[in-house]
Amino acid sequence: MSTHRLAGRRPTATSTSRTVRHVVVLLITPLLMCLGMGLAYLGAFHAPHAQGLKIAVIGTSPRVQLLAQTIKDKAGDALDVTTEPDRAAAQRRIMDRDLVGAYVPSVKHPELLVAKANSDTSATAAEIVFTTVAGKHDAPLHVTDLSRLSRGDLTGQGLFFLLVALTIGSNAGVAAISAAGATLRMGTRAVIGVVAALAMSVIAAVLAGPVFHIVDHNLPAVWGMAWLYSAGILTIGIALHTFLGRWTTAVQMVLFVMLNFTSSGGILQPALQNGFFGALHAFWNGAGFVEGARSLLYFDSTGFGGRILSLMLWLAAGALLMTAATVTEHRAAPVLASPANRQRDPEGETAEVDLGEAVAA
Repeated sequence: MSTHRLAGRRPTATSTSRTVRHVVVLLITPLLMCLGMGLAYLGAFHAPHAQGLKIAVIGTSPRVQLLAQTIKDKAGDALDVTTEPDRAAAQRRIMDRDLVGAYVPSVKHPELLVAKANSDTSATAAEIVFTTVAGKHDAPLHVTDLSRLSRGDLTGQGLFFLLVALTIGSNAGVAAISAAGATLRMGTRAVIGVVAALAMSVIAAVLAGPVFHIVDHNLPAVWGMAWLYSAGILTIGIALHTFLGRWTTAVQMVLFVMLNFTSSGGILQPALQNGFFGALHAFWNGAGFVEGARSLLYFDSTGFGGRILSLMLWLAAGALLMTAATVTEHRAAPVLASPANRQRDPEGETAEVDLGEAVAA
């Protein structure tokens, strides 16, 4: 091969400069995602502190009232301290997820009632508080867990990691469908998305049930919740691609990773977080899945209906966005079909979009 032919294949200064600029532009998305992930995760988890953690002291005597008031005065806004007349009343509130822990005062045998299935970290925070109280009498604190975690989920955080798997799979599904199926009608992409969500929910159910035993009963209901959750992410993401193009993956990461994982309650519940993430916990879809599954599996479905409603509303939002995207694409169709646009290189443009989404993912 001649030297002249090899020289002809060398990139010119202009093409090199254009390629470098293109790479720099594509790097903006991962850099912003790095910043966003750091802000979200460190902001939510770096310094957990109680904010109105609900605990109670059991008893009706003046001594019990004084103990509860003393704890409240020392803790300030960190603890929401009340009293319960007896053990049965305290147990009902704990299993209704209205209390984190209830303390049974005793000079020799102090006891703390908790439900670790509600939140292991919240139960640990309550244990720290009352270990200090019991220590004043040099008595060991006995902790009684009223809930029964499944044999494959001894920390109670298995549902959160199931949420992570569903979310990553659903976000990757959005990128794949949007990039490879951009020329398909929105209705076709919607059907593919719903089927993909079904497949992901089946995988999640198999992993949660027979493989890792995170869910040892009500598995069909958890599977249904997984489908609702995944379908919500897929429909929203597929629709957003019409409006955002290559930036869809970044927006999906903000919505369903940065804000979602941090507010789900899987690691820390609102009472151990700042007000921003605590507020998101009330309606975000990750909290809908995690807290809904907890209620179903461990707390006799207390609060389950509200969490299912939130997942359905997220799916409804996806359907509405798809409708808007369909209208937008229909209006844009005559412009894209014009002779000037047909002369452009659609394959090159698609490759550029795909590359941007691959880097963002």
